[in-house]
Amino acid sequence: MPDVLHAVIDQADAKPDHFAVKDLDAELTYAELIGATARLAAGLSARGVKEGDRVALLLPNSVDFVVAALASLWIGAIFVPLAVTDPEPRLNTIVSDCAAAVVIGVDDPDAGAARTSLGGAPVVGIESLRDASLSVSAALPASSRLAYAIYTSGTTGTPKGVLIANPAFLAAVEATSAALGLDRSSRTLCVSPFYFDGSFGTLFPTLFSGGTVVIRPRDALLFPRTFFNAVAAEAITYTGFSPSYLRILLASPQLASLAESTLEIVALGGEACSIADIRALWAAAPRLRVFNRYGPTEATIAVSHLEVTPELTADGIVPLGYPHPNVSFHLIDERGEVVTEPGRVGELYIGGSQLMTGYWGAPELSSAVLRTDVVPGQTVYRSGDLVYRDKKGAYVYVDRADRVIKRSGVRISLIELGETLRALDGVKAAACVVFDNDGTLGIVAFVVAEESITARDLQQSARDVLPEPMLPARVEVIE
Repeated sequence: MPDVLHAVIDQADAKPDHFAVKDLDAELTYAELIGATARLAAGLSARGVKEGDRVALLLPNSVDFVVAALASLWIGAIFVPLAVTDPEPRLNTIVSDCAAAVVIGVDDPDAGAARTSLGGAPVVGIESLRDASLSVSAALPASSRLAYAIYTSGTTGTPKGVLIANPAFLAAVEATSAALGLDRSSRTLCVSPFYFDGSFGTLFPTLFSGGTVVIRPRDALLFPRTFFNAVAAEAITYTGFSPSYLRILLASPQLASLAESTLEIVALGGEACSIADIRALWAAAPRLRVFNRYGPTEATIAVSHLEVTPELTADGIVPLGYPHPNVSFHLIDERGEVVTEPGRVGELYIGGSQLMTGYWGAPELSSAVLRTDVVPGQTVYRSGDLVYRDKKGAYVYVDRADRVIKRSGVRISLIELGETLRALDGVKAAACVVFDNDGTLGIVAFVVAEESITARDLQQSARDVLPEPMLPARVEVIE
């Protein structure tokens, strides 16, 4: 396959009338998906967007997001997902940093498209780009150009853009499809937000395989009944989400309905799995196949998959598993030497076909983590994860080597968080620590501030500049 876009085009050629993607407002066959993609690509071209430009997507989980992402790939542009829930300053920072040519938004003013510009780029409603009178050109041939940029938590105090090229994107999608056995009969429910690349592990492998993607509003899925009703109504066979979301489902009285549903596969990722939670899921639906997937954003969606079995987890630990084809794992100790013996902890360095090309506009940051001096003849990514190999050769996560955590599948730098709080008016100093509340990570911010500022004031000010997952659970004002 040449790239993800052309794989979807091939599916449309083979099965044009098979349903590709649906949400509550639209349902498209593969032929209709490609037609909508081509028309939107023509609209972008008409606005002057060209190969290599960045197209920011200020869209919720929806059919529109899928079409906009594929349309960007169609003309060789780089799509940049944005969170519609992020505060304005963060959105401005990201759009300005990547120098987006255009921001595609929704056309409903109540949903946030009242903006006319963001970060120096025009905000254009997606409907205004669908001009049927425009001539449609063929999709650009596959190449090694960039496919998308995902902004993650950064240790510099600002988010950093991870650049993923088409070959890495294809490698991750193809490996995920193969690991999970997806095909045209697969029906996938997307749960994770589309601005988080973990969602790409359900969305794009399904389209690559010719299956059907079902999308529900992200806010609605926070109510477990929406999830269980969608699984039943849409005959869902595969879904993926974070262990935090699994804990929400486990608390629902509808959990037992999974035993009689069509659901076959659940893939967990984005944070450490609890074997107790997986066993609770199996107790409700014993035939479910559960996979653990692991991978930092810098190594494209996921670099390892492991089917979890009772035998494999008899000691109460869920391993990360084994690397994808054409991906290599290397454990390096504190002296910079390769760890070879089982049971000994080292920092995980990742090599192979799924590595990012670097961070947008940050060559020094890129060279600090994309190393050529660790494994002879290879470029490897320094993950910051402390890992060991068990006796079966599977890799097991232990902890982080830096002050970065994952919370609800979102990577958060405690350094960035502290820097952001310190920049608030009236704050003299700030530091953040994490606590574990029955498997759910919470953040406490300790702040030195002017006497007139309360913890409540600081929480409100933080809400104006930080995305929801990064907000501290508690703020303590100290001397």
